[in-house]
Amino acid sequence: MRLRLFPQEPAGLNLLSQMARQLVLATGTLAEILGVPATEHNRLVETMHEHEAKSSELQFALLTHMRTSFVNPLPREDMFALSRYLNEAMEKLDAAAELVALYKLERLPKRAADQLEIISRQAELTVDAMRRLNDLDELEDYWIEILRLAKRAERTHRVWVADMLKDMKSAQYARNRDVANQLVDVTKDMRRVATQVGSIIVKES
Repeated sequence: MRLRLFPQEPAGLNLLSQMARQLVLATGTLAEILGVPATEHNRLVETMHEHEAKSSELQFALLTHMRTSFVNPLPREDMFALSRYLNEAMEKLDAAAELVALYKLERLPKRAADQLEIISRQAELTVDAMRRLNDLDELEDYWIEILRLAKRAERTHRVWVADMLKDMKSAQYARNRDVANQLVDVTKDMRRVATQVGSIIVKES
């Protein structure tokens, strides 16, 4: 059976999808930062700040839409929670980029690229999932896949930390650990988005 909420009011879902799209773009920018000399970090960090500002702008637009729209595609508390988790994920990506620049980190271990790949995949899946929240068919697969990716990110983080402890001096370890923590926290925020979607599926089924 096809489950539909209020398909006549898709604007809020489009805004959520655009927020997820900013995460895809920001992940690409952070990948660029990790691949260039430290002298180029500040320019790309400014681009990251622009992604973060756009995410906040989209969240404010969503809040305005929810206040002024008579009919919303989801309960307001669900839409607010989804926008909050997406924006918090963006803030952590922005922080990771800024830390790379502040610490002048030119070479991060391959684990950093692995985490960015996971985040990018989570964000890409979420772009599509946010658009389809007024038609809940197959979104259970989205929820399960995001949780699988989040678990993979946790394992990658543990291995990354163990490798750093083994190979790095204390100051270098501390700087790299800060970045690693921000990245794994992004995957946790994406997991919160998926868990919220799971809650919506249960409530509306």
